[in-house]
Amino acid sequence: MLQSMRSAAKYIWIILIVAFVGSFLLYETSGLAGRAPVTTTTSIATVNGEEILLTAWQNAVTALEQERSQQTGNAITLDERQQLEERAFNELVTELLLQQEYKRRGITVTDDEILQAARLAPPPQAMQSPDLQTDGKFDIQKYQRFLSSPLARQSGALAGLEAYYRTEIPKQKLFDQVASGAYITDERLWQMYRDRHDSATVSYVVLSTAALTDTAVTVTDAEISAFYDRNKKRFERPGRAVVSLLTVTRAITAADSADAKRRIDAIRTEIAGGAKFEDVAKRSSTDTVSGANGGALGKGGKGRFTPKFEEAAYALKVGELSQPVLTPFGWHLIRVDARQGDTLDLRHILVNIAQSDSSATRTDRRADSLASKAGSQDDPKAFDAAAKQLGLTAASAVVLEKEPLSFAGRYVPSVSAWAFSGVRAGETSDLFDSPDAYYLARLDSLTKGGLAPLAEVKGDIRRRLARDKRVEKLRPIGEQLARAARASSLEAVAAERKLTVEKSAPFTRVDAVPGLGQYTQAVGAAFAAPTGQVTGPFNAVDAMVVMRVDARTESSRPTFEAEKSIQRQQYLQSARQQKVDEFLTSLRESVKVEDRRSEVLSALRRQSDS
Repeated sequence: MLQSMRSAAKYIWIILIVAFVGSFLLYETSGLAGRAPVTTTTSIATVNGEEILLTAWQNAVTALEQERSQQTGNAITLDERQQLEERAFNELVTELLLQQEYKRRGITVTDDEILQAARLAPPPQAMQSPDLQTDGKFDIQKYQRFLSSPLARQSGALAGLEAYYRTEIPKQKLFDQVASGAYITDERLWQMYRDRHDSATVSYVVLSTAALTDTAVTVTDAEISAFYDRNKKRFERPGRAVVSLLTVTRAITAADSADAKRRIDAIRTEIAGGAKFEDVAKRSSTDTVSGANGGALGKGGKGRFTPKFEEAAYALKVGELSQPVLTPFGWHLIRVDARQGDTLDLRHILVNIAQSDSSATRTDRRADSLASKAGSQDDPKAFDAAAKQLGLTAASAVVLEKEPLSFAGRYVPSVSAWAFSGVRAGETSDLFDSPDAYYLARLDSLTKGGLAPLAEVKGDIRRRLARDKRVEKLRPIGEQLARAARASSLEAVAAERKLTVEKSAPFTRVDAVPGLGQYTQAVGAAFAAPTGQVTGPFNAVDAMVVMRVDARTESSRPTFEAEKSIQRQQYLQSARQQKVDEFLTSLRESVKVEDRRSEVLSALRRQSDS
């Protein structure tokens, strides 16, 4: 069978290919490679001295873009493309690191291993294929018959399987080695069980810095420098850009709203008259993702949708068609296909409330005029001149690197990715389109990201350390309060000092407790101090706490013993995954990556402009 796999290598079976072979062929034949005068040997990065080629990265990004477009049914924004570029780059770096690690450890894969895995360990994509299922479940015999069929050879499925297993088998061998030391004793498992099942209830008094009469503290420059050196990761800052933004809004009129209501009413009349809901959804729903599946939204419980939509859906009987339902997304028709308790299997048809053709035409013409006057310009004055001629007011917005821009409560597509794509101050963007408006931006300033200088964050550090020192000043007050409360009662002493005694709900060692925090001294003490005894003070959330443990409930050892095997299996699975994650993190942190993407893309941009 392996020879058949190789003889069919020129074919691609899409659902089984994990690598980017298909997108590479598409990229090479579509003319995309000719967008800029680059060679196939252009390197965008080196990983421990081994190169990642520009074409490999672009092919990977193209494949991810196609996958995202198929999932959403929408075009990719620059923001989304930026995210996919980063994901593709990280995957290529990780794959290269893994290949290097295989060589170092002598990990290989044999033809027999591939054949065995292909027959007995189908990849997830195959197991999800409807063509390989019987009565809704994956059919291993049907899968094996397919592997032996001429169709498997002709379609390229066997070549796809070989590529898949040549990637996955060495990876699994490596991960098995990495995770082989995962182990836990019974007593450690019991302690972890207790952390989640022991509970305590406490009464406590929170001492805040407002109780201090003397709040003066001194923070030295040496203390600030030491804190900065210990916590440098806290002071990593993203790049920051300031842009001017022109907006041509797609204004919705009362006539547009009335037109959407007429359309949803007409659709409901059509379905009520006998038209099949699924067919009408495919043809008429503006929710292109569910519409392509006949309006199917799948099964699920409450909390998936907006309140008005859910209220209408849960009021329906199975098979009943709703009246038109208005939500912020537009008008909906809803049908419940099945119901089990709070779990509904739903379909819907959506009609957006959008501009009429005439209104949209006027908006488009105005946006086109803006684009022709100021789009993709080097002269910043063109932006101001276009705004004046079209009666538009520029707004200033701050953009953070790798964070989509949100302005006036709306997502503004692509501006963030554009601002950090290598453009210079004063340049203007292309016209960016969203369902609500058109946008055109000018880059006014750009500050690169990285470690913030000590001088820039010195004030914040000083305030943090001063706050901690003021909290520590509360310790003598807390000690005095605790002594008095032990001699009397927490409630009596608190009343005398005009303090409030708070009472907690039952909590475990791993819970976040209002007033006490999570994983704080106070939470830990609740499981160590004797019941009924006033204790403290303890550090909590920017405060000191004096408390009394009112009740404590211990975990049941017999219940634990009955669940121990399941607990161990869950822990070992989690521990193995944690070891793999830590290994990959360590591998990535120790690697020498020279990332030249910005330089290469900037060069490409300059070449395309020349």
